[in-house]
Amino acid sequence: MPPRELTLSDLHGSLADPLLDAMTFLNEITSRYPDAISFAPGRPNEELFSHERIPEYLDAYIAYLRNVCGLSHAQVRAALFQYGRTKGQIHDLIAATLVNDEGIHVDPGAVVITVGAQEGMLLTLRALFAGPRDVLLVSSPCYVGITGAARLLDIEVVPVEEGVSGPEAEAVRAAAARARAAGKRPRAFYAVPDCANPSGVSMPLAARHGLLAAAADEDLLIIEDNPYGFFTTQPEPSATLKSLDRDATVIYLGSFAKTCFPGARLGYVLADQRVVRADGSRGLLADELAKIKSMTTVNTPSLSQAVIGGMLVTHNCRLREANSAAISFYRANITTLLGELERHFPPPGRPRLGVRWNTPGGGFFVVVTVPFLADDKALERSAREHGVLWTPMAPFYLGGGGGHQLRLSCSYITRAQVVDGAARLAAFVGAAAGA
Repeated sequence: MPPRELTLSDLHGSLADPLLDAMTFLNEITSRYPDAISFAPGRPNEELFSHERIPEYLDAYIAYLRNVCGLSHAQVRAALFQYGRTKGQIHDLIAATLVNDEGIHVDPGAVVITVGAQEGMLLTLRALFAGPRDVLLVSSPCYVGITGAARLLDIEVVPVEEGVSGPEAEAVRAAAARARAAGKRPRAFYAVPDCANPSGVSMPLAARHGLLAAAADEDLLIIEDNPYGFFTTQPEPSATLKSLDRDATVIYLGSFAKTCFPGARLGYVLADQRVVRADGSRGLLADELAKIKSMTTVNTPSLSQAVIGGMLVTHNCRLREANSAAISFYRANITTLLGELERHFPPPGRPRLGVRWNTPGGGFFVVVTVPFLADDKALERSAREHGVLWTPMAPFYLGGGGGHQLRLSCSYITRAQVVDGAARLAAFVGAAAGA
């Protein structure tokens, strides 16, 4: 008997979304051209990690449980090997780290430790969006993780065109007004204020205050995602929206993928908003997220928490200082990439060629505008004929756009590869523009 067949139309509509096909194609072409220099993945550089230190971190966490928390041998064993608390075990350490690194003061009970920041997005969206009238506002272009999560949950997404310095308060206000006029309830706005993926832009301080004011006026929550905040080129870090938040407007998504290592798959949600229950009692939004988590991943792996917890203990809950080498590496790479673009596309011929790019204040990404369609076919030619990979920008835009843009990520490769890759990219752009 032949295996049972299912029609795609009978499965969830998100599975037919072109966005998923675009991401699949990017992974496939990367595997087909392994010798190409890849500006495609926005992942951290593996040379910054040391597997030899993992036992050290585990030992540090076990010592912390025994000496600081006062746990017995049996309790330590349970903490490492059992399911554990749904909201996570290292919430106190994360809260201390947030104070030291970001100036965010938070009740540790408001921290939910998640399987990467992606789970944090899913939990937050599921909790906040109660019905079909609720819509999510996002900057466009936007990180595909949040729009993909919204699609899986059948949440309508409303794009807000991003300005040259990130989301603008008036644009958010206008989008919220349009949504209400259409009978919708704008529920939250998703923002990456520092070195956003994919655009690389960062919000000035005045714009951050303006966005918080707009959110208060429009009765919006802000979902702040901050994976790249350590890696700006500024000597002093920018204030997160959450550190500026005075009325619990901001739900903060954190990740240890870039600041520790992605293989741990550890993130967290800071949700200190008060929830009034039917009986009049009050609790934290974090507790409501934990209810959802208990029905999905149950809890976050205890061993992953132990390793990351040991890293926090080892570095006195100061990850910014612990990341000094990584900060220098990423700053050097993006500075090198921008310099190489300037060298290969000098100002006199740039307008004639139709090439330009933004100048991010750090992070992993640069967006280049080109005079040809930067689609999958162009990416295939770039890989095959010039040995260089990049990411088409169109999938990051909601409602169209980005067809003549490509994203370059310089985080995963060495400075020498950045130099070589920029030369290959220039050859490809010249050939494609001439064609």
